[in-house]
Amino acid sequence: MSDGPITTAAGFYDLIRDIVDGGADGIVVHKGRARLLAPHLFTTCSLIVHLSAGTSLGPDSNAKVLVGDVEEAVRLGADAVSVHVNIGADTESAQLADLGAVAAACDRWSMPLLAMVYPRGPRLTGPASPEQVAHVANIAADLGADVVKTVFAGPAERMAEVVAASPVPILVAGGPDSEQSLNEFARTALATGCQGLAVGRRVFSSLTPGRVVRELADIVHGPTETPAALPSRRMAGVM
Repeated sequence: MSDGPITTAAGFYDLIRDIVDGGADGIVVHKGRARLLAPHLFTTCSLIVHLSAGTSLGPDSNAKVLVGDVEEAVRLGADAVSVHVNIGADTESAQLADLGAVAAACDRWSMPLLAMVYPRGPRLTGPASPEQVAHVANIAADLGADVVKTVFAGPAERMAEVVAASPVPILVAGGPDSEQSLNEFARTALATGCQGLAVGRRVFSSLTPGRVVRELADIVHGPTETPAALPSRRMAGVM
């Protein structure tokens, strides 16, 4: 939604199949894409319907609005929903209100909620500090999220403090390409107490996305475990 197609229309199904076969615990897609995917893909992998949207083409790339609701996700057979909130954005107050409203609906439907919360905005410069990441993670928890996806704030010992301050599990975002390998990054994140990873472009842009996910799943779960769908109201793993 933010940057445009990640593959061809014909290749999207193959991409999702490779990710599922690789052992992903869950896949996050918008409601329209969810309708185009075969239900059998989600017998061992959870379907998470993303309810927020915003694009890099708009006047404020940090602005996110709701484009779906929990009831739609229920009709689609979703195992969970997710909402994106940028703390520090000019539209922060509206995004917080959206998160609170979705959390209330999740309670009514017994739907797990993944909150993707980041310190991002025109007054925030440089890498996110551990204090900022701890702040946004607790905002998500206070408003009703079951799991938080956010950025890694190094060094590792400081990220461990972020995790210790959060009352709900933290999944760390995979982030852009860097000198550190994704597998090394995953091991570091888990060592701090993060419960898993939520990785996008570093999987989608790979020539072998299934292998990338398989290696991550082995790091998170161990090479002998079989990934299972996310249990009700509690999520952790590779997405």
